[in-house]
Amino acid sequence: MTWALGLTAAYALVEAAGGWWSGSLALLSDAGHMITDAFALGLALFAQTVARRPPSERNSFGYARAEVLGAFVNAVFMLLVVALIVIEAVQRLLHPAPVAGGTVMAIAAVGLAVNLAVAWMLRDHHDNMNGRAAYLHVLSDALGSVAALLAGAIIWRTGWLAADPLLSCVVSTLLLASTWNLLKQSVNVLMEGVPPHLSYPGIGQALAGIPGVENVHDLHVWHMSAERIALSAHVLIDDPAHWPAVLSAGKKVLREQFAIEHVTLQPGWRDADAKSARRVIRVAALERKPEGGLERKLEREQS
Repeated sequence: MTWALGLTAAYALVEAAGGWWSGSLALLSDAGHMITDAFALGLALFAQTVARRPPSERNSFGYARAEVLGAFVNAVFMLLVVALIVIEAVQRLLHPAPVAGGTVMAIAAVGLAVNLAVAWMLRDHHDNMNGRAAYLHVLSDALGSVAALLAGAIIWRTGWLAADPLLSCVVSTLLLASTWNLLKQSVNVLMEGVPPHLSYPGIGQALAGIPGVENVHDLHVWHMSAERIALSAHVLIDDPAHWPAVLSAGKKVLREQFAIEHVTLQPGWRDADAKSARRVIRVAALERKPEGGLERKLEREQS
């Protein structure tokens, strides 16, 4: 991955210089895409380094979210790059500028070879989300190199200058899609949202369906890092003596059905002798509405 990062970053500078010298916006946009590849690879390497640091007194969860912060900053920066490319493309369509088609073809062809070489280097790095994201990012950048190559060929053969800004917009669209997904994922982790591949009501129903559980409330599911998921919940049980079995069953359900390993479950039970509280308010287990939906039921009891 280190070699892939160095090769990608170096040729991104070459493409940027070639795009500026030849006047090709397609090359410049493809260089921007390669820069995002370098950022993605750099974030993956950074995450691997930071993940080895143990939790501290000030960071009890560890430092894995540094990767998410970097991804968020990277995504915001690349949205700005996409906006600048599109603005420049519109100006080029209104006021065409000469483009050295042969130079564009040569640089884009080498760029495509670099992207394919980097993709080959990363072919086995699919064991984590960072590796998969970097691999897919490089493959999408290869499409950008193909677009720049096509733009150079069209201009070289026909002299149609509009091909360059139009194809640069295509590359920007690819860049926008991947950047927007990265931004949504990073924001969801930073906001401690429920991981998008998990069903919050489904998790509640699975816990509430364990024998001995009367209801589940204060259920929270969030990302500890880009890959690790945590869960906490209060579980009302019918008998305190059943708690060891309920806890074991709950961890098994969460591990096997939802791949959640970091689990904190707090038990509670009905206390018939409690006379200090006049009213107990609790949120019962998630219940199905008649139309098939799910709702939380608020129960009130008078002691």
